[in-house]
Amino acid sequence: MTALLVAAGAAVGAPLRFLAGHFLDRRLHWGTLAVNLAGSFVLGALVGGAVEGNAFALLGTGFCGGLTTYSAFAVQSVRGGPRQGTAYVVVSVAGCLLMATLGHLLANALP
Repeated sequence: MTALLVAAGAAVGAPLRFLAGHFLDRRLHWGTLAVNLAGSFVLGALVGGAVEGNAFALLGTGFCGGLTTYSAFAVQSVRGGPRQGTAYVVVSVAGCLLMATLGHLLANALP
């Protein structure tokens, strides 16, 4: 059952990642950045809200795993050249850490 939940979540997250990249990635990779920031926020909120079991398999592992992408982030960082690539890495890593923290804090603040 858990594997099916992960697959169902990924079946929603992966096409969203594709669409974001298709419509937003140009010279700068706004689509990849957006899905990584959003996925970090959602995952932070799930962890902060102590979501476990089937719900975490569906949303955390499946949806967020399908939505976010480290491989595209890595390739886009290298292709951007030293200056743009470094800036993209800094913005992505700092932004994703910030979004995960905000999601976690928000989930903890809710009753």
